[in-house]
Amino acid sequence: MTSMIREPAVSGLFYPDEPETLRQDIRGYLADVSPSRGMPKAIIAPHAGYIYSGPVAASVYARLMTGGDEIRRVVLLGPSHRVPFSGLAVPDSTHFRTPLGSIPLDRTAIAQLKRLDQVISLDAAHEHEHSLEVQLPFLQLILGDFTLIPLVVGDASSEKVAEVLESLWGGTETLIVISSDLSHYHDYATAKKMDRATSDAIVSLHPEKLEYEDACGRIPVKGLLLQAKRLGLKAEVVDLRSSGDTSGDKSRVVGYGAYAFNEPA
Repeated sequence: MTSMIREPAVSGLFYPDEPETLRQDIRGYLADVSPSRGMPKAIIAPHAGYIYSGPVAASVYARLMTGGDEIRRVVLLGPSHRVPFSGLAVPDSTHFRTPLGSIPLDRTAIAQLKRLDQVISLDAAHEHEHSLEVQLPFLQLILGDFTLIPLVVGDASSEKVAEVLESLWGGTETLIVISSDLSHYHDYATAKKMDRATSDAIVSLHPEKLEYEDACGRIPVKGLLLQAKRLGLKAEVVDLRSSGDTSGDKSRVVGYGAYAFNEPA
């Protein structure tokens, strides 16, 4: 099969495009996180520019630094910000590239996924989408070599997303990553109240409590919560802040949360 590479769309905008600067920035974010035990099966991480959400994303990515060598495959879901469509979109690409190198896609798993009626091939959904891309340098730096199954999520039910996750769930070799920010463009106090309620819904595994304004990635998040509840996973809030905390401007903020999901012992 001829290689088809999805080139980075937001390097130099959401994160540095110079490889060593990018590595140093991520290492700096990770160095500020207190060590903790427990390898999560799934995580939720934000997807804004690193200067805004990088420290929050790092708080949960740091969980992968002890034991992450077991992870050989990452299933990555994020919302579509630019292209409206129904279902979940996979690309025809063979690799996704960032300034840190190219990541091979698990084309076998993607081919099997396309047997599900909610999964479509749609390169346009991936071409300029940042929600997946900003997660990749963190994963590359921490995990090293892995294969990727990237899905941009359009209009889909929680059941349809959960069905996709179930088909890809695997064992300790597979990590599930959901990309989502929380509330958007409220004042600091309003955002803090909204994001706390959203976090309560996430850790209690209640997808039905998530509304349109609560999280831009609410559709993939709700699918994960449904699957996590079925399998008895335990969720925890790892970090909860907003751009008001990370940038200092509290007049019109975006909320960022980081969450870890652990399988029962």
